[in-house]
Amino acid sequence: MKISYDPEIDALYIRLLKGKHECRSVRLSEEVALNIGPGEKLVGIEILHARSVLGSDKMPAVVLEGQAASELGKERVSNERERMSQEFRS
Repeated sequence: MKISYDPEIDALYIRLLKGKHECRSVRLSEEVALNIGPGEKLVGIEILHARSVLGSDKMPAVVLEGQAASELGKERVSNERERMSQEFRS
């Protein structure tokens, strides 16, 4: 899974499947759309006006729990936290 945020247009995209897929979009609202790929698999979720939709003036932190977090490995998570901390300080 990959989560991308573009602050210039305030759009959030959650990609659930890797690679390129021909998708159809199913609009849940003006701001939220699901991208459905072959076999009716959910490929991604697009959120426009993300700050408003998520109810926050800033993007919320992403927390991994359960199996996904353990698969990442403690070292990788630690390295990512350090990288983000350094970016924040610059």
